[in-house]
Amino acid sequence: MNYETVFSSVSVLAMLGWVMLLMSPLIPKWSDRISGYAIPALLAISYVAIVGFFPVTEGGYGSFSAVAQLFSNPNAVMAGWVHFLAFDLFVGAWICRSARAKNMSFWLVLPCLPVTFMLGPAGFLVFVALGTLRSAVGADARRNNAAV
Repeated sequence: MNYETVFSSVSVLAMLGWVMLLMSPLIPKWSDRISGYAIPALLAISYVAIVGFFPVTEGGYGSFSAVAQLFSNPNAVMAGWVHFLAFDLFVGAWICRSARAKNMSFWLVLPCLPVTFMLGPAGFLVFVALGTLRSAVGADARRNNAAV
């Protein structure tokens, strides 16, 4: 396996998905289909091919040292990279879909996307925090209007 070629190919594919997410207010259905399903599915196929055709025999998941040994193998690093790209893009697409369903402004979602791209779980956390804050502020506003 040519690691640089695979790395570049899957990275460009994922980047196309992230660009589609940035355009999601303009083309929500296409963004959902491409960034939320098609590209993560292609990355998942790549992941399964890497794991299936280039198995890693050393290391494992039972301890930190076993995981460190596992990721000393280039095949495992490549599989980990593709795993990262697929799931972070899937979460980014879920954030966009979820925000649309909740009528959240894309301007609130926009800062969540680069954080999700770079630091997956942190971007998810930022989105959850913004959604919770938005709900709390909305509930306070409704309560204040009802009292008037």
